[in-house]
Amino acid sequence: MQVTVWPGKPYPLGAHWDGHGTNFAIYSENATQVELCLFDRDGLETRVPLTEIESYVWHGYLPEIEPGQRYGFRVHGPFDPERGYRFDPNKLLIDPYAKALDGEIQYDEAIFSYLLDDPNEDLSFCDRDDTEFVPKAIVVDESFDWDGDRLLDIPEHETVIYEMHVKGFTKKSGFKAPSF
Repeated sequence: MQVTVWPGKPYPLGAHWDGHGTNFAIYSENATQVELCLFDRDGLETRVPLTEIESYVWHGYLPEIEPGQRYGFRVHGPFDPERGYRFDPNKLLIDPYAKALDGEIQYDEAIFSYLLDDPNEDLSFCDRDDTEFVPKAIVVDESFDWDGDRLLDIPEHETVIYEMHVKGFTKKSGFKAPSF
């Protein structure tokens, strides 16, 4: 898959389709490289380096990427568990801002960053690729067609705003909430 990458914008974070293409942005203060991983219908992966960085946000705009595109990230950086760094490009990361996911986590030794049978497992390094065992994020169309909808246009003097704590209002009170 041949992919065009434009600089894009650092915000908002996540994948955002604008009707023409998709902007991808992910935060990482200590990464040395970030790759956007695109998956076709057959699960074949295309890695796209995100080279634009602003305020620790790695970003890029891909004009041909549309809703339905499955993706994830591979983040490179130091692997130093004793200092809290566990960067491992063998692990496909789910976008923390994803609006939808395809698939489920399948528990396999590959999804762990360490070797399960190592006595110092927490300090070991698992170099197995976990792509087939983790869900992929999906680019979504967040637009909504408001055609046919209209504002309620209720005058302010006829508007009632009532705030309550739902649990306190309903738990063991025997009170039945009014229906409107």
